[in-house]
Amino acid sequence: MAPVIDPKVTHHDLPTPEPESPLRPRQPYRFSTLCATVENPYQKDQYGSSSVPIYQTATFKGISGEYDYSRSGNPTRSHLEHHIAKISSAQHAFAVSSGMAALDVILRMLKPGDEVIAGDDLYGGTNRLLTYLKVHGGVTVHHVNTTDPTSLHPYIKAGKTAMVLLESPTNPLLKIVDIATISADIKERAPDAVIVVDNTMMSPYLQRPLEHGADVVYDSATKYLSGHHDLMAGVITCNRDDLAKQMAFVINSVGNALTPFDSFLLLRGTKTLAVRMDRQQSSAMSVATMLDGLGFKVHYPGLPNHPDRAIHERIADGPGAVLSFTTGDKAMSERIVGATRLWAISVSFGCVNSLISMPCVMSHASIDPAVRAERGLPEDLIRLCVGIEDPVDLLDDLERALLEAGAITLAADEHQRYVRASVAHEGHVISRAVEKLAFNDNASLGISQQRSKEDREWFISAPGKVILFGEHAVVHGVTAIAASVDLRCYGLASPRHDGKLSVRFADIDNFSHEWKLDDLPWDAVTPVGMGNEHPEGLDEQLVNAISSRALPPSIEGQPKAKVAAVAFLYLYMILAHGGERPSFNFTSRSTLPISAGLGSSASFSACAATTILLLHQRISVPPLPLPTRLPHEGDPGHIHISHQGRRAIAPKVAEEVNRWAFVAEKILHGNPSGVDNSVSVFGGALAYTKAGFGKKSGMDPIQGFKSLRFLLTNSKVPRDTKKLVAGVGDRKREEPELINGLLNSIQSISDEARRCLADPELSREQLLNAISALIEENHAHLVTMGVSHPSLEAIKAKTKSTPYCLSTKLTGAGGGGYFKETILQDLIAALSTDNFDAYVTSVGGSGLGILSPYGQHAQPGSVPVTPPETPNSNSKEIDVDSTGLEALRACFETKTNGELAGWAEELGRWLFV
Repeated sequence: MAPVIDPKVTHHDLPTPEPESPLRPRQPYRFSTLCATVENPYQKDQYGSSSVPIYQTATFKGISGEYDYSRSGNPTRSHLEHHIAKISSAQHAFAVSSGMAALDVILRMLKPGDEVIAGDDLYGGTNRLLTYLKVHGGVTVHHVNTTDPTSLHPYIKAGKTAMVLLESPTNPLLKIVDIATISADIKERAPDAVIVVDNTMMSPYLQRPLEHGADVVYDSATKYLSGHHDLMAGVITCNRDDLAKQMAFVINSVGNALTPFDSFLLLRGTKTLAVRMDRQQSSAMSVATMLDGLGFKVHYPGLPNHPDRAIHERIADGPGAVLSFTTGDKAMSERIVGATRLWAISVSFGCVNSLISMPCVMSHASIDPAVRAERGLPEDLIRLCVGIEDPVDLLDDLERALLEAGAITLAADEHQRYVRASVAHEGHVISRAVEKLAFNDNASLGISQQRSKEDREWFISAPGKVILFGEHAVVHGVTAIAASVDLRCYGLASPRHDGKLSVRFADIDNFSHEWKLDDLPWDAVTPVGMGNEHPEGLDEQLVNAISSRALPPSIEGQPKAKVAAVAFLYLYMILAHGGERPSFNFTSRSTLPISAGLGSSASFSACAATTILLLHQRISVPPLPLPTRLPHEGDPGHIHISHQGRRAIAPKVAEEVNRWAFVAEKILHGNPSGVDNSVSVFGGALAYTKAGFGKKSGMDPIQGFKSLRFLLTNSKVPRDTKKLVAGVGDRKREEPELINGLLNSIQSISDEARRCLADPELSREQLLNAISALIEENHAHLVTMGVSHPSLEAIKAKTKSTPYCLSTKLTGAGGGGYFKETILQDLIAALSTDNFDAYVTSVGGSGLGILSPYGQHAQPGSVPVTPPETPNSNSKEIDVDSTGLEALRACFETKTNGELAGWAEELGRWLFV
């Protein structure tokens, strides 16, 4: 029965979020209640849903209704905008597609000839858009220090100043702007100017600039309002009807209003704004206090030493959850950022997850370096955006990163756990900066600036490769299937502290040489900065300088050693940074036959690149767990559990190595495909397609590939691969129907082989039978194409005969491969009789491997952990002299090829990709 309504009783349409039934007076609700309560008395859902529905529609039926087209208006967005206005002390609110879209809408109120006053510490995207308007829109922009209200006075001009753009706190230096004072000054001196505030850093929970005289406020709602980084959105709020009308017109005209679904997500995110920010700024205060206590220069308005803390507390309700600090050394900052685990390296802020970044490299990289320097934006600045994780874990992770990077060290005082490392004390900041600025000049003068001693030996290995299918056809668009072969190149870096760099390439013309670091052509180097990638083309100036000025005359008769030496020195020099040039010896050896088309150069490139990246501290591998307490008598210490090195090298480390190994391959081969070095680094198997022929270039790993036993035979017949490839091209032009038919058949074989190799349901026997049949079919096509060889046919005939019955294929420059589990020693002997070298190995195994066998000599048979902590120069726990270090190198250089792999495996726990 419907209730009876007495017409004499006055019905109150209570403002949100008051319940509709009680009539007794209530005190204003607190902000967290306003956030969690989403009610709009002017928009009632017909079904009484407790969550605002998503009106996922582009159009609405009817004429003259409230809504007709979602670009102009949508009920879900209307609920969101009503809610945002409510928590922002605003009469009007608009939701658009991003924070920058919000600023774009606001700036469209400007016209040519207008002048804008903006801060000198702005978000990079804001600076970029203002620069565009300045260049293309006829708008004059004055960047001033808005933290001093009087600095705006010379630029405030009645009738000319159309807009004042403020941020407080600024991003990323957390400077405080007195919004109330500046607003009053502007209203007095240029009443028509619109005062705009970017409130993203604070959100409406901690700061509502409209209450302090601002005309328009905008937030990147991607940040705190949403809180989860799962949508892009921007919101604009204001109390002036005229400005609201202008902005509504622009949004409707441009069509950048927020979509219904994103409006729903943002509305949901705002409900937890208060509780999220309470946790985040509480943890941020703990982080800031820790860093400040260690002696770093910390920018955070919650700290007592912040110069404008009193102003911030007058206009805001909390310090927020973003802070930044400097280390005095950009390279150290980069190491800190790279060493964190919980703190994700990312631009943006406001997420429930904690983020870390270097603004000058990331969010503010679009600002010219000279402009950044002029505005006092330090290149070594680290920005921390604190999330809702447990603060104990966040502090521990950051502490470990600082320790690993060398920014802090164990304290001698038992009452203090860590202290800031002396290299980064404030008294040394200027000298470090001068040293870095003078690096290029000092290099040209031959002044060596060497880092602290590196007493670890780094032992690296990388596999070769075979092309299983698609050989001689990949250049014509056929997919090639490549796999690692467990014959490997090994590289050993042994420390030396005499200002020299030496190499021995045992299997590359047995080349050895030693350089004085100061004698290398440093004047020709344009270093690639930390975190940056090598340009697409080689630095020919550096290549030529190394070739003409660094190599001994005798190397002219050793062409393979020459390009290997150039590649090694090129990586060493171009990766050097911060004035530091480690002194060491690099010895390489290979169990791969050289020049057999099995990726020996790629495995060498991977070993060399990894070694140099480690010594220049551009990559790192997991260290020993850091101490959580001071050791005491009877303390068992950390117990290491081996995980057999599976997936121990992080993907981002492998990717960095692969990029630089590819650079070395460019020097060695001119225009490599990238297949060989990718297999050497990542191992396993991959499918590669060359760009062109209607296809995009790409390399895809074959997941689930099973490692297979393999008998590799070196035919010892040099073959000109380029000539063979050119021959196939000539035949394709002469006999297009025949060759194109063969290429299509080989593509079908590659596709079928890829499916077989990735099929988890095939038994090993089934896989071998399938692959063998495909090998036979594939080889017949290669013979027709004319790329086989009498030696290979002889090997094939021998292995196909009874009792062996093996399938043989071309793998590189004349080798033969055999898929079979059983290793036939009599077959190996028979092949040896015919002057062919056979190698028992496998395909599809591990990729790049790293071992640091420090301390192995002191305790024979002990198993080292990879890698150990760098020993403290004052520590007496480890004492390994140069004789001990040389012993490993001597042993490495004297092992036979047959002994090398087993000896290396027994040294300790290898980390593999």
